[in-house]
Amino acid sequence: MPFLHRPQAHKLTALTGHLDCVYTLAGTPGSDTFYSAGADGLVAAWHAAEDAQDGELVAKVENSVYTLLHLPKLDLLLIGHNFQGVQGISLSEKKVVFATALPPAAIFDMVYSEARQRLYVALGDGTLAVLRAPDWRVETLLRLSDKSLRCLALHEERGELAVGGSDWQLRLLDADSLAVRRQWEGGTNSIFTAAYSPDGRYLLTAGRDAHLRRWDLAADCTEQLSIVAHLFTINHLAFSPDGSLLATCSMDKSIKLWDAETLQLLRVLDKARHAGHGTSVNKLFWPGRQNRLVSCSDDRSLAVWQLTMSND
Repeated sequence: MPFLHRPQAHKLTALTGHLDCVYTLAGTPGSDTFYSAGADGLVAAWHAAEDAQDGELVAKVENSVYTLLHLPKLDLLLIGHNFQGVQGISLSEKKVVFATALPPAAIFDMVYSEARQRLYVALGDGTLAVLRAPDWRVETLLRLSDKSLRCLALHEERGELAVGGSDWQLRLLDADSLAVRRQWEGGTNSIFTAAYSPDGRYLLTAGRDAHLRRWDLAADCTEQLSIVAHLFTINHLAFSPDGSLLATCSMDKSIKLWDAETLQLLRVLDKARHAGHGTSVNKLFWPGRQNRLVSCSDDRSLAVWQLTMSND
């Protein structure tokens, strides 16, 4: 039976100002404000309003930035400054409030556990760094692989941290002890992105082999579904705030929208049909405002998309 409600997509605006590839987005669902960074070392704040055009410079760092993390309850924007470490920007005071040095490697992902007051950081040398709030000092440096750790996903209730890497491995770690609960080959190439399903039943992953995979956590992490979802590398996947949609983006220049439960493809956003990005789409963010989605790309721009449900 076909899915009756497919999202229509309209590109509200293109946001420009970055001087090089834009690699990452961050924000808090439900907030209009979001943040971007990339190869130019510029960190900018934007708004998802239809008439928004100009970004605000938040920080300028020496090296490229692959990951940002917004912690609104702490009034912090965390910057993964490649080969330097993690910097914390007070958004109200507009200044750096901490800078924690890490091993000189790329920083690919960060997640924060409010329950544990711990920041988990995935490094390009295969190290998982753990920083402890409120002083943000390094608590642990755990070498998990001789290849890059590329993505992290945290499930607070399960007390579990999922780690995907360039060694093709998926690891589920105890979020407290960091002991490896489960490890298996999660693809046929590097794993770039991972997320727990809204109901916590599945872990979804994707990466360089262009497959979208769903792992059943209640069935010994068996592969429940595998889809050739894009032509080239899948850079990111993200669930909508209401949990009904899954968005993926790829080096093939497209964004795809899927039914989150069935993983039925609902819509493809690309340059030809929707005036989408001209090069690799690197990261997605759902502001949670009026069904909007934000994307960023190697083409130096961000796009704000308006989604509406239809019966076509």
